[in-house]
Amino acid sequence: MEEPRLIPIKLDNYKPLRELVFESLREAIIQGRLKPGERLMEIQLAEEMGVSRTPVREAIRKLELEGFVVMVPRKGAYVAGISVKDIVDVFEVRAALEALAAGLAAERITEEELEELERALVKTYEVSGHDLEALVETDTRFHELIYKASRNERLVQIITNLADQIQRFRATSLSQPGRTRHALEEHKQIVEAISERNVELAQILAREHIENAEQSLLNALGEAKE
Repeated sequence: MEEPRLIPIKLDNYKPLRELVFESLREAIIQGRLKPGERLMEIQLAEEMGVSRTPVREAIRKLELEGFVVMVPRKGAYVAGISVKDIVDVFEVRAALEALAAGLAAERITEEELEELERALVKTYEVSGHDLEALVETDTRFHELIYKASRNERLVQIITNLADQIQRFRATSLSQPGRTRHALEEHKQIVEAISERNVELAQILAREHIENAEQSLLNALGEAKE
């Protein structure tokens, strides 16, 4: 049975309806259930989620601000595509921010968080080579733990948004021959640098890790970075 594009909204007492609709649409775009270039019809989306058009309209506006949706004059809203230039731009900024996050984590991480990061590293090794979807999930979790340990909430917000914009390509990058093995080794080196409180090395390794992921993705897409 085909998975539905959108799941009916379940009310959460802690979040306004417009936020729940926004999160649902955003996740559908990231996971590819709403595809690049697809037109977003307010009435249709509202019916699928069991809500009125108002929160859908508000969610689409917010998605536009975050780069997930483009508004075409006299035509409406469409899921934003992503070009090679977009990918290069995102990775350029993300490499700098990942380096910053890793450096701050090396300074600020607690022993409990370090243990959690070690467990996440082990988990990534366990799923590698077996389940690409699980690998993407554990890889994402690994990076999220580093962001958390940075103790900088604004940094976490910005870097998470950037990562989400290319989340749909994570599997493409990791599926490249040899990339998973190299990524795991890079993760291990980053953890070691953070555990040793080596700020400069953690920054260098984190930047190189993202640059390598970018090159792997560009290779998968048949592009070469100049």
